[in-house]
Amino acid sequence: MRLSVLDQSPVRSDGSAADAVAETIALAKACEKLGYHRYWLAEHHNTKSFAGSAPEVLIARVAAETKTIRVGSGGVMLTHYSPLKVAEQFRMLEILSPGRIDLGIGRAPGSDQRTAQALQAGPQGWGIDAFPSQVHLLRQFLDDAAGTALPDDHPYRGIHATPMGPTRPEMWLLGSGIHSAVYAGELGLPFAHAHFISAEGSEEAVENYRRRFKPSTWCETPRVAMGVAALAAETEDEARRLAASRNLWVVRLLTGRPIAFPPPGEALDYPYTEQEKALLENIEARSTVGTADVVKKKLTALAERHGAEELVIVTITYDAASRMRSYELLANAFGLRA
Repeated sequence: MRLSVLDQSPVRSDGSAADAVAETIALAKACEKLGYHRYWLAEHHNTKSFAGSAPEVLIARVAAETKTIRVGSGGVMLTHYSPLKVAEQFRMLEILSPGRIDLGIGRAPGSDQRTAQALQAGPQGWGIDAFPSQVHLLRQFLDDAAGTALPDDHPYRGIHATPMGPTRPEMWLLGSGIHSAVYAGELGLPFAHAHFISAEGSEEAVENYRRRFKPSTWCETPRVAMGVAALAAETEDEARRLAASRNLWVVRLLTGRPIAFPPPGEALDYPYTEQEKALLENIEARSTVGTADVVKKKLTALAERHGAEELVIVTITYDAASRMRSYELLANAFGLRA
């Protein structure tokens, strides 16, 4: 079982975005030493909760600070961008860190709708239905840059995603539902299911991915990773205390009142309404929290149910030390080696 990391660069209530980015870099270096396989950076816009608005920039820094761990996006929200520009960004990253770069792409906005409109480069953005075509074009530009030229009749033949070179990033398609799973299968890409966002229908999504999978030069056989929310601590009680911060944050987000990540004491004292308690129950159901052995057992069972060969773990705590300790405990429980 491969273990990897998804880092959303969370901002705590008494911290800053600069603190969050520094903690991201420190955590990446620690996870490399612990033996994690890859380190993905998320994309979020117009939020005080996460510092990671430009994963391609953070990837460059994290890759420069590490030596062996794969580094990539989890993911680039492709509907906002030109496929050629994304191809050029990740071609540059691949030149800087050859053989270590992942290009994870998603079709969610990573923002509210007004912010998504503000991200548009022109008067009209890409519609969601254009996403498969965007992915296909992005892949063509990356193939071309690695030596496989665009077809003679291609409207963009002669336009290259530079800098060109012999290797290309590893591309993944990310999603939390059946549509993304089907796209990944039809396009012949590895699929990372965002179980921590939506656990409902996850097995059906993975089943559809495998059924619709068409081998490609990017991926010869179906490959499944599960993005999971997990938190380990020395005791069950301590793990649940630490998890309270993220739980309250998600409840406030879902009720349209976002906040920075609160300290555990504040979260535990929060007066939840009945509606919020129902949301909290659902949030806890799609998170795995406890001692390292308990978390390992539950995550292993989850991976087996989905036939996943990799778990991409997102852990958020109020302080960086307990977040790093959680990754350390899980690395030890799973027997990772640097």
